[in-house]
Amino acid sequence: MKETPLSNCERRFLLRAIQERKRLDGRQCYDYRNVRISFGPEHGCCVVELGKTRVLGQVSCELVPPKPNRATEGILFCNLELSPMAAPGFEPGRQSELLVKVNRLIERCLRNSKCIDTESLCVVAGEKVWQIRVDLHLLNHDGNIVDAASIAGIVALCHFRRPDVSVQGKEVTVYSPEERDPVPLSIHHMPICVSFAFFQQGTYLLVDPNEREERVMDGLLVIAMNKHREICTIQSSGGIMLLKDQVLRCSKITAVKVAEITELIQKALENDQKLRKEGGKFGFAESIPNQKITAFKMDSAAVDTNNVEEQAEEIITKADPPSEVFAKPILHTPGTAQIGEGIENAWGDLEESEREEAAEEEGESSTTAFECQRTETEDTSMMNEAKDDPIVLSDSEEEEVVILEPQEVPKKTRPQTTLKQESTSKKAFNKKRRKKRASR
Repeated sequence: MKETPLSNCERRFLLRAIQERKRLDGRQCYDYRNVRISFGPEHGCCVVELGKTRVLGQVSCELVPPKPNRATEGILFCNLELSPMAAPGFEPGRQSELLVKVNRLIERCLRNSKCIDTESLCVVAGEKVWQIRVDLHLLNHDGNIVDAASIAGIVALCHFRRPDVSVQGKEVTVYSPEERDPVPLSIHHMPICVSFAFFQQGTYLLVDPNEREERVMDGLLVIAMNKHREICTIQSSGGIMLLKDQVLRCSKITAVKVAEITELIQKALENDQKLRKEGGKFGFAESIPNQKITAFKMDSAAVDTNNVEEQAEEIITKADPPSEVFAKPILHTPGTAQIGEGIENAWGDLEESEREEAAEEEGESSTTAFECQRTETEDTSMMNEAKDDPIVLSDSEEEEVVILEPQEVPKKTRPQTTLKQESTSKKAFNKKRRKKRASR
């Protein structure tokens, strides 16, 4: 199913609002949407909400042989899935251009930036290493998938714990969480992507574009950076020419946004670790008492119910007394009535144009009825006249007439001359026959 196209009115409205430095959700040009992070019951599972865009991150691991050229390093693999549940325009089992582009960008952001110490994932050099797999699922699409996926990926990696192992000779023993505490991954830094949308060939700039703003933008610039102001990757798409000053301004904005998001991630990880140690409810388990299968718990708003009766009495006393009006039924037509005073119901009355149409319809109906009666009388008269006349078959297109009349069959009479000739010929034939027999 293809996504619904954006109408020309919506496109002009969005571009006009961007020119006036306004956005549909009330943000300023450089404002980022609210980031919310929640964790699952197990380590390595998280849901990141960037506005209405939601991404689920899940990290898993397994022991595999290493790559031949990197015998002492582990493997980090990232995969993003766009399902029709997030948006009807995404088709299952088919890799679109957007999916390929986002997957490559996240791999460069997480794997190529060396955010994880891959050498610490080696168990036996050249034989067994840990393969860390990051699966990202888009749950809801409202724009800026790259930023939400990068945050979900790094949060899931920081929250993940791999099983502890021991090596004795050539034997490798993997311990369960009950036997030994899982080991966290060695994280060097947290690369986070920040997207910038350009409009009218780079004249206007917006941070964190939503889904509608992405449809009308001319180009997109994505910068991945950590809190140490180190650029991990940068990508420009859309075919617009950016100046050096524009890229430098975007990098400065990225440094500020990355510092804020990194601090938010660290606080969320600390709160989750504290709740797990205390044994309280955390992650998706918070939604179980509410009997809702959701990871986003809404905070209940406090309502002050003190002195409600007194406040209601004050409002009643200050209000104007109601006017004394006696309702009387007004009969318009049999079967209808109106209670109370007011304008009479004019639904039964017709307007002038409707009256003219009704009159024309009545005139047409009368003329058609008269013509029907006339045709019936003509048909009856024609039937009476045609009783003694011959039957006439006619074709409506060619108007050819065929008259069918009964024809008298003449009686066949043989003349006397023919009878005499037949008798003489028979006699001559019999004589010849007798002569032949006698000669034999």
